[in-house]
Amino acid sequence: MAEVSIEINGRKYRMACEDGQEDHLQSLGLRFDKHVSSFKGDFGEIGDNRLTVMAGISVMDSLVEAERRLESLKAELDEITRAGQALAAESEELETRFASRMSEAARKIELAASVIEAANQDGAEN
Repeated sequence: MAEVSIEINGRKYRMACEDGQEDHLQSLGLRFDKHVSSFKGDFGEIGDNRLTVMAGISVMDSLVEAERRLESLKAELDEITRAGQALAAESEELETRFASRMSEAARKIELAASVIEAANQDGAEN
């Protein structure tokens, strides 16, 4: 298990993580520190715990909003998928009807050709 030193609001924290996750954990720490620093800039020195809680709640708010957006996008994707499936089914039905009509037209053409050929043979015999 790897260890990483993360600095938040000027304080260093040693944290353990899985091997290979060190850079990711460092990146998360930097992002969280930016939230804390932003609140510190907005509100001044209001206490480390309070800054950390405010930053944590801000991050959770962003997470909740992202989850809502994700659910909305999933619903939209489901709707688009259903519409696509309906269009595919309609396309298949049209294709089947077209093939049936083409087959019927071909049958009528063959019948007409047979009648014409028979008439030509009758005319040639007379």
